[in-house]
Amino acid sequence: MKVQVIIPVGLIGCLPLSCLSPDKVPADKRPNILFILSDDHTSQSWGIYGGVLNPYVRNANIQRLAAEGCVLDNCFCTNSISVPSRASILTGAYSHKNGVYSLSDALTHEADNIAKRLQAEGYQTALFGKWHLKKQPAGFDVFRVFHDQGEYNDPIMKTAENWVDDDMGKQGDVVKGFSTDIVTDLTINRIRNRSKDKPFLICCQFKATHEPWDFPERMKHIYDDTVFPEPSNLMEFGREASGRTFEGQLLENLASRWEIASKDPSKWWCIYPELPFTVQGSDSISARKKIYQKLIKDYLRCGATIDDNIGRLLQVLDEEGLRENTIVVYVSDQGYFLGEHGFFDKRMMYEESLRMPFVIRYPKEIPAGTRNQDITLNIDFAALLADYAGVDVPEQSQGRSFRQNLKGDTPGDWRQEMYYRYWTQHQIRPAHFGIRNHRYKLIFLYGDRLNTTGSEDISTTPAWEFYDLETDPQENKNLYNDPQYASLILQMKQSLLNLREKVEDTDSSTPKMQEIMKKFYD
Repeated sequence: MKVQVIIPVGLIGCLPLSCLSPDKVPADKRPNILFILSDDHTSQSWGIYGGVLNPYVRNANIQRLAAEGCVLDNCFCTNSISVPSRASILTGAYSHKNGVYSLSDALTHEADNIAKRLQAEGYQTALFGKWHLKKQPAGFDVFRVFHDQGEYNDPIMKTAENWVDDDMGKQGDVVKGFSTDIVTDLTINRIRNRSKDKPFLICCQFKATHEPWDFPERMKHIYDDTVFPEPSNLMEFGREASGRTFEGQLLENLASRWEIASKDPSKWWCIYPELPFTVQGSDSISARKKIYQKLIKDYLRCGATIDDNIGRLLQVLDEEGLRENTIVVYVSDQGYFLGEHGFFDKRMMYEESLRMPFVIRYPKEIPAGTRNQDITLNIDFAALLADYAGVDVPEQSQGRSFRQNLKGDTPGDWRQEMYYRYWTQHQIRPAHFGIRNHRYKLIFLYGDRLNTTGSEDISTTPAWEFYDLETDPQENKNLYNDPQYASLILQMKQSLLNLREKVEDTDSSTPKMQEIMKKFYD
C-alpha cells in the first residue's frame, strides 16, 4: 500500500531534506507549471524595469528569475482592475467575452478556463491565495483561497468543503500568520506532496501588493532611514499643463483614508500599517511629499515580502529536483500608480497601470537572461500554458501562445498593436478604450456606465488623449490637438475601430454607445 504523508504547513521548514526528496525524474515529461500571481505589484517596483525606485527594491529572487529566464518588456493587461484581469488570464478572453467587466462581476463555475483544460488532460491542479472571482473555483483538484480580497494578517480562507460565495457573507477558517507567507507555505506543501507520476499546475496567488500594503514584522525596519526619490511628475496638481482630460485618483484621497483610519480604524474597510498619519498643517507640496514617502515605504516592504517568498519557492524546486522541468511564471495582474501624475491606484490606460511586469523561467527551452519586446497580453497566458502542456485552449480564448517569441523566434505576423478597455465609469476615472502600438497611444474616454456593474450613474463628457511614447514616455503631454499628429491620429482612430471589430467588441447592441460614437468619434 502506498501511503501519502501530508505535511502540516507549519512543519515544512522543520523536516530534513532527506525526508522530503521525491524521485528526481517524473514519469510524465510534460512540464510542471508554477504560476505566481501578485496584485498591483507594478513594474516600477520590481527593480528590473528601470525607474527612480530601482536602487531601493529588495528583489534578489525576481532578479534571479530574470537572470535565468526571460523578462517581458511590453506585456499589458486588457482591463486594469483585478477581477477582470484574473478572469482574462484564466479564460484567455477579453471582458466582453468572458462576462467579467468590473470588480462587481463574477466568473461562473461553468466558464471554461486553462486549469480545467490541464486537469482534463492529467495535470494535478491546485490554487492557493487570492481568487477574488466570487464563485467557487473550477478546474482545481484542491484549492484554499481568501474570502474576497483577503486580509494580510490571519486571513479567512475557504476550501471546497466550506465554500460560500463571497457575496453570501464572510465565512471560512481563520489561518494564523501573514498572508504572503501562508500562501507560500500551502504551495510548498503541495509541491512536496505531489503525485510523482503526473505534472502539476499550481497557482500561487498573493494578496500583496494590494492596498493597504501591509508587511510582516521582519520587514518593518528595512526602510527606516530611507528618503525615496520622487517621480518627475509627482507634483502634477492640475490638468492645464498636461492636457489630461480626467481628474484621476489623487494621493490626497489616500491621505484622507489614512487620516480617517487613524481616528477610527473601524471607519475604513482595511487595516493600514504605520498609523497614525496626518498632513494637517502642511502646504500642498509638503503634504504630497509626505504621502508619497509613506506610500512607497509601505509598498516596498510589502513587495519585499513577495520577493522573499519567491526565493522560498525557487529553493523548494531546487531541492525537489524540479528546476529543469518546471515553468515558473511571476506576473502581476496589472500595474499601479506610485505617485506618477500625483496618482495612486490603477484602471487608466497610462503606462504605469497598463503594464504587467512578467518574468518566466523554463531552462529546457527559454534562453537565460533574455528580454522580449513583443506586445503580449493577459489573454495570451492561457494559450501559452496550453501550448507548453499540449492541451487545447479554453473555448472562449482570443489569445495566442508566445512560446516561439520567448525562444527568440517571433512569428512574422505577431501583433503590432493592442486593444484595451476599462468599463467601469467613475467621474474621476471615466470608462474608456484605446489602442497602443510600439510608439503611440490613443485613448477614447467615452465616459458612460452603459450597463456596467459597480459604476457611478454619472456621465462625463467624452474626450480624447494621444501620446507619443518615444518623446514622452511619462505621458506628460496630451498631444491630441497637436496638428503635426493629426493625420496619424486619424489613422489610429480607424485602426482602433478595426481592432474593436477584430476582437468583437463593437457595442452594436448598446444604443447609448452608438449615440456617443456618432457624436464624439470624429
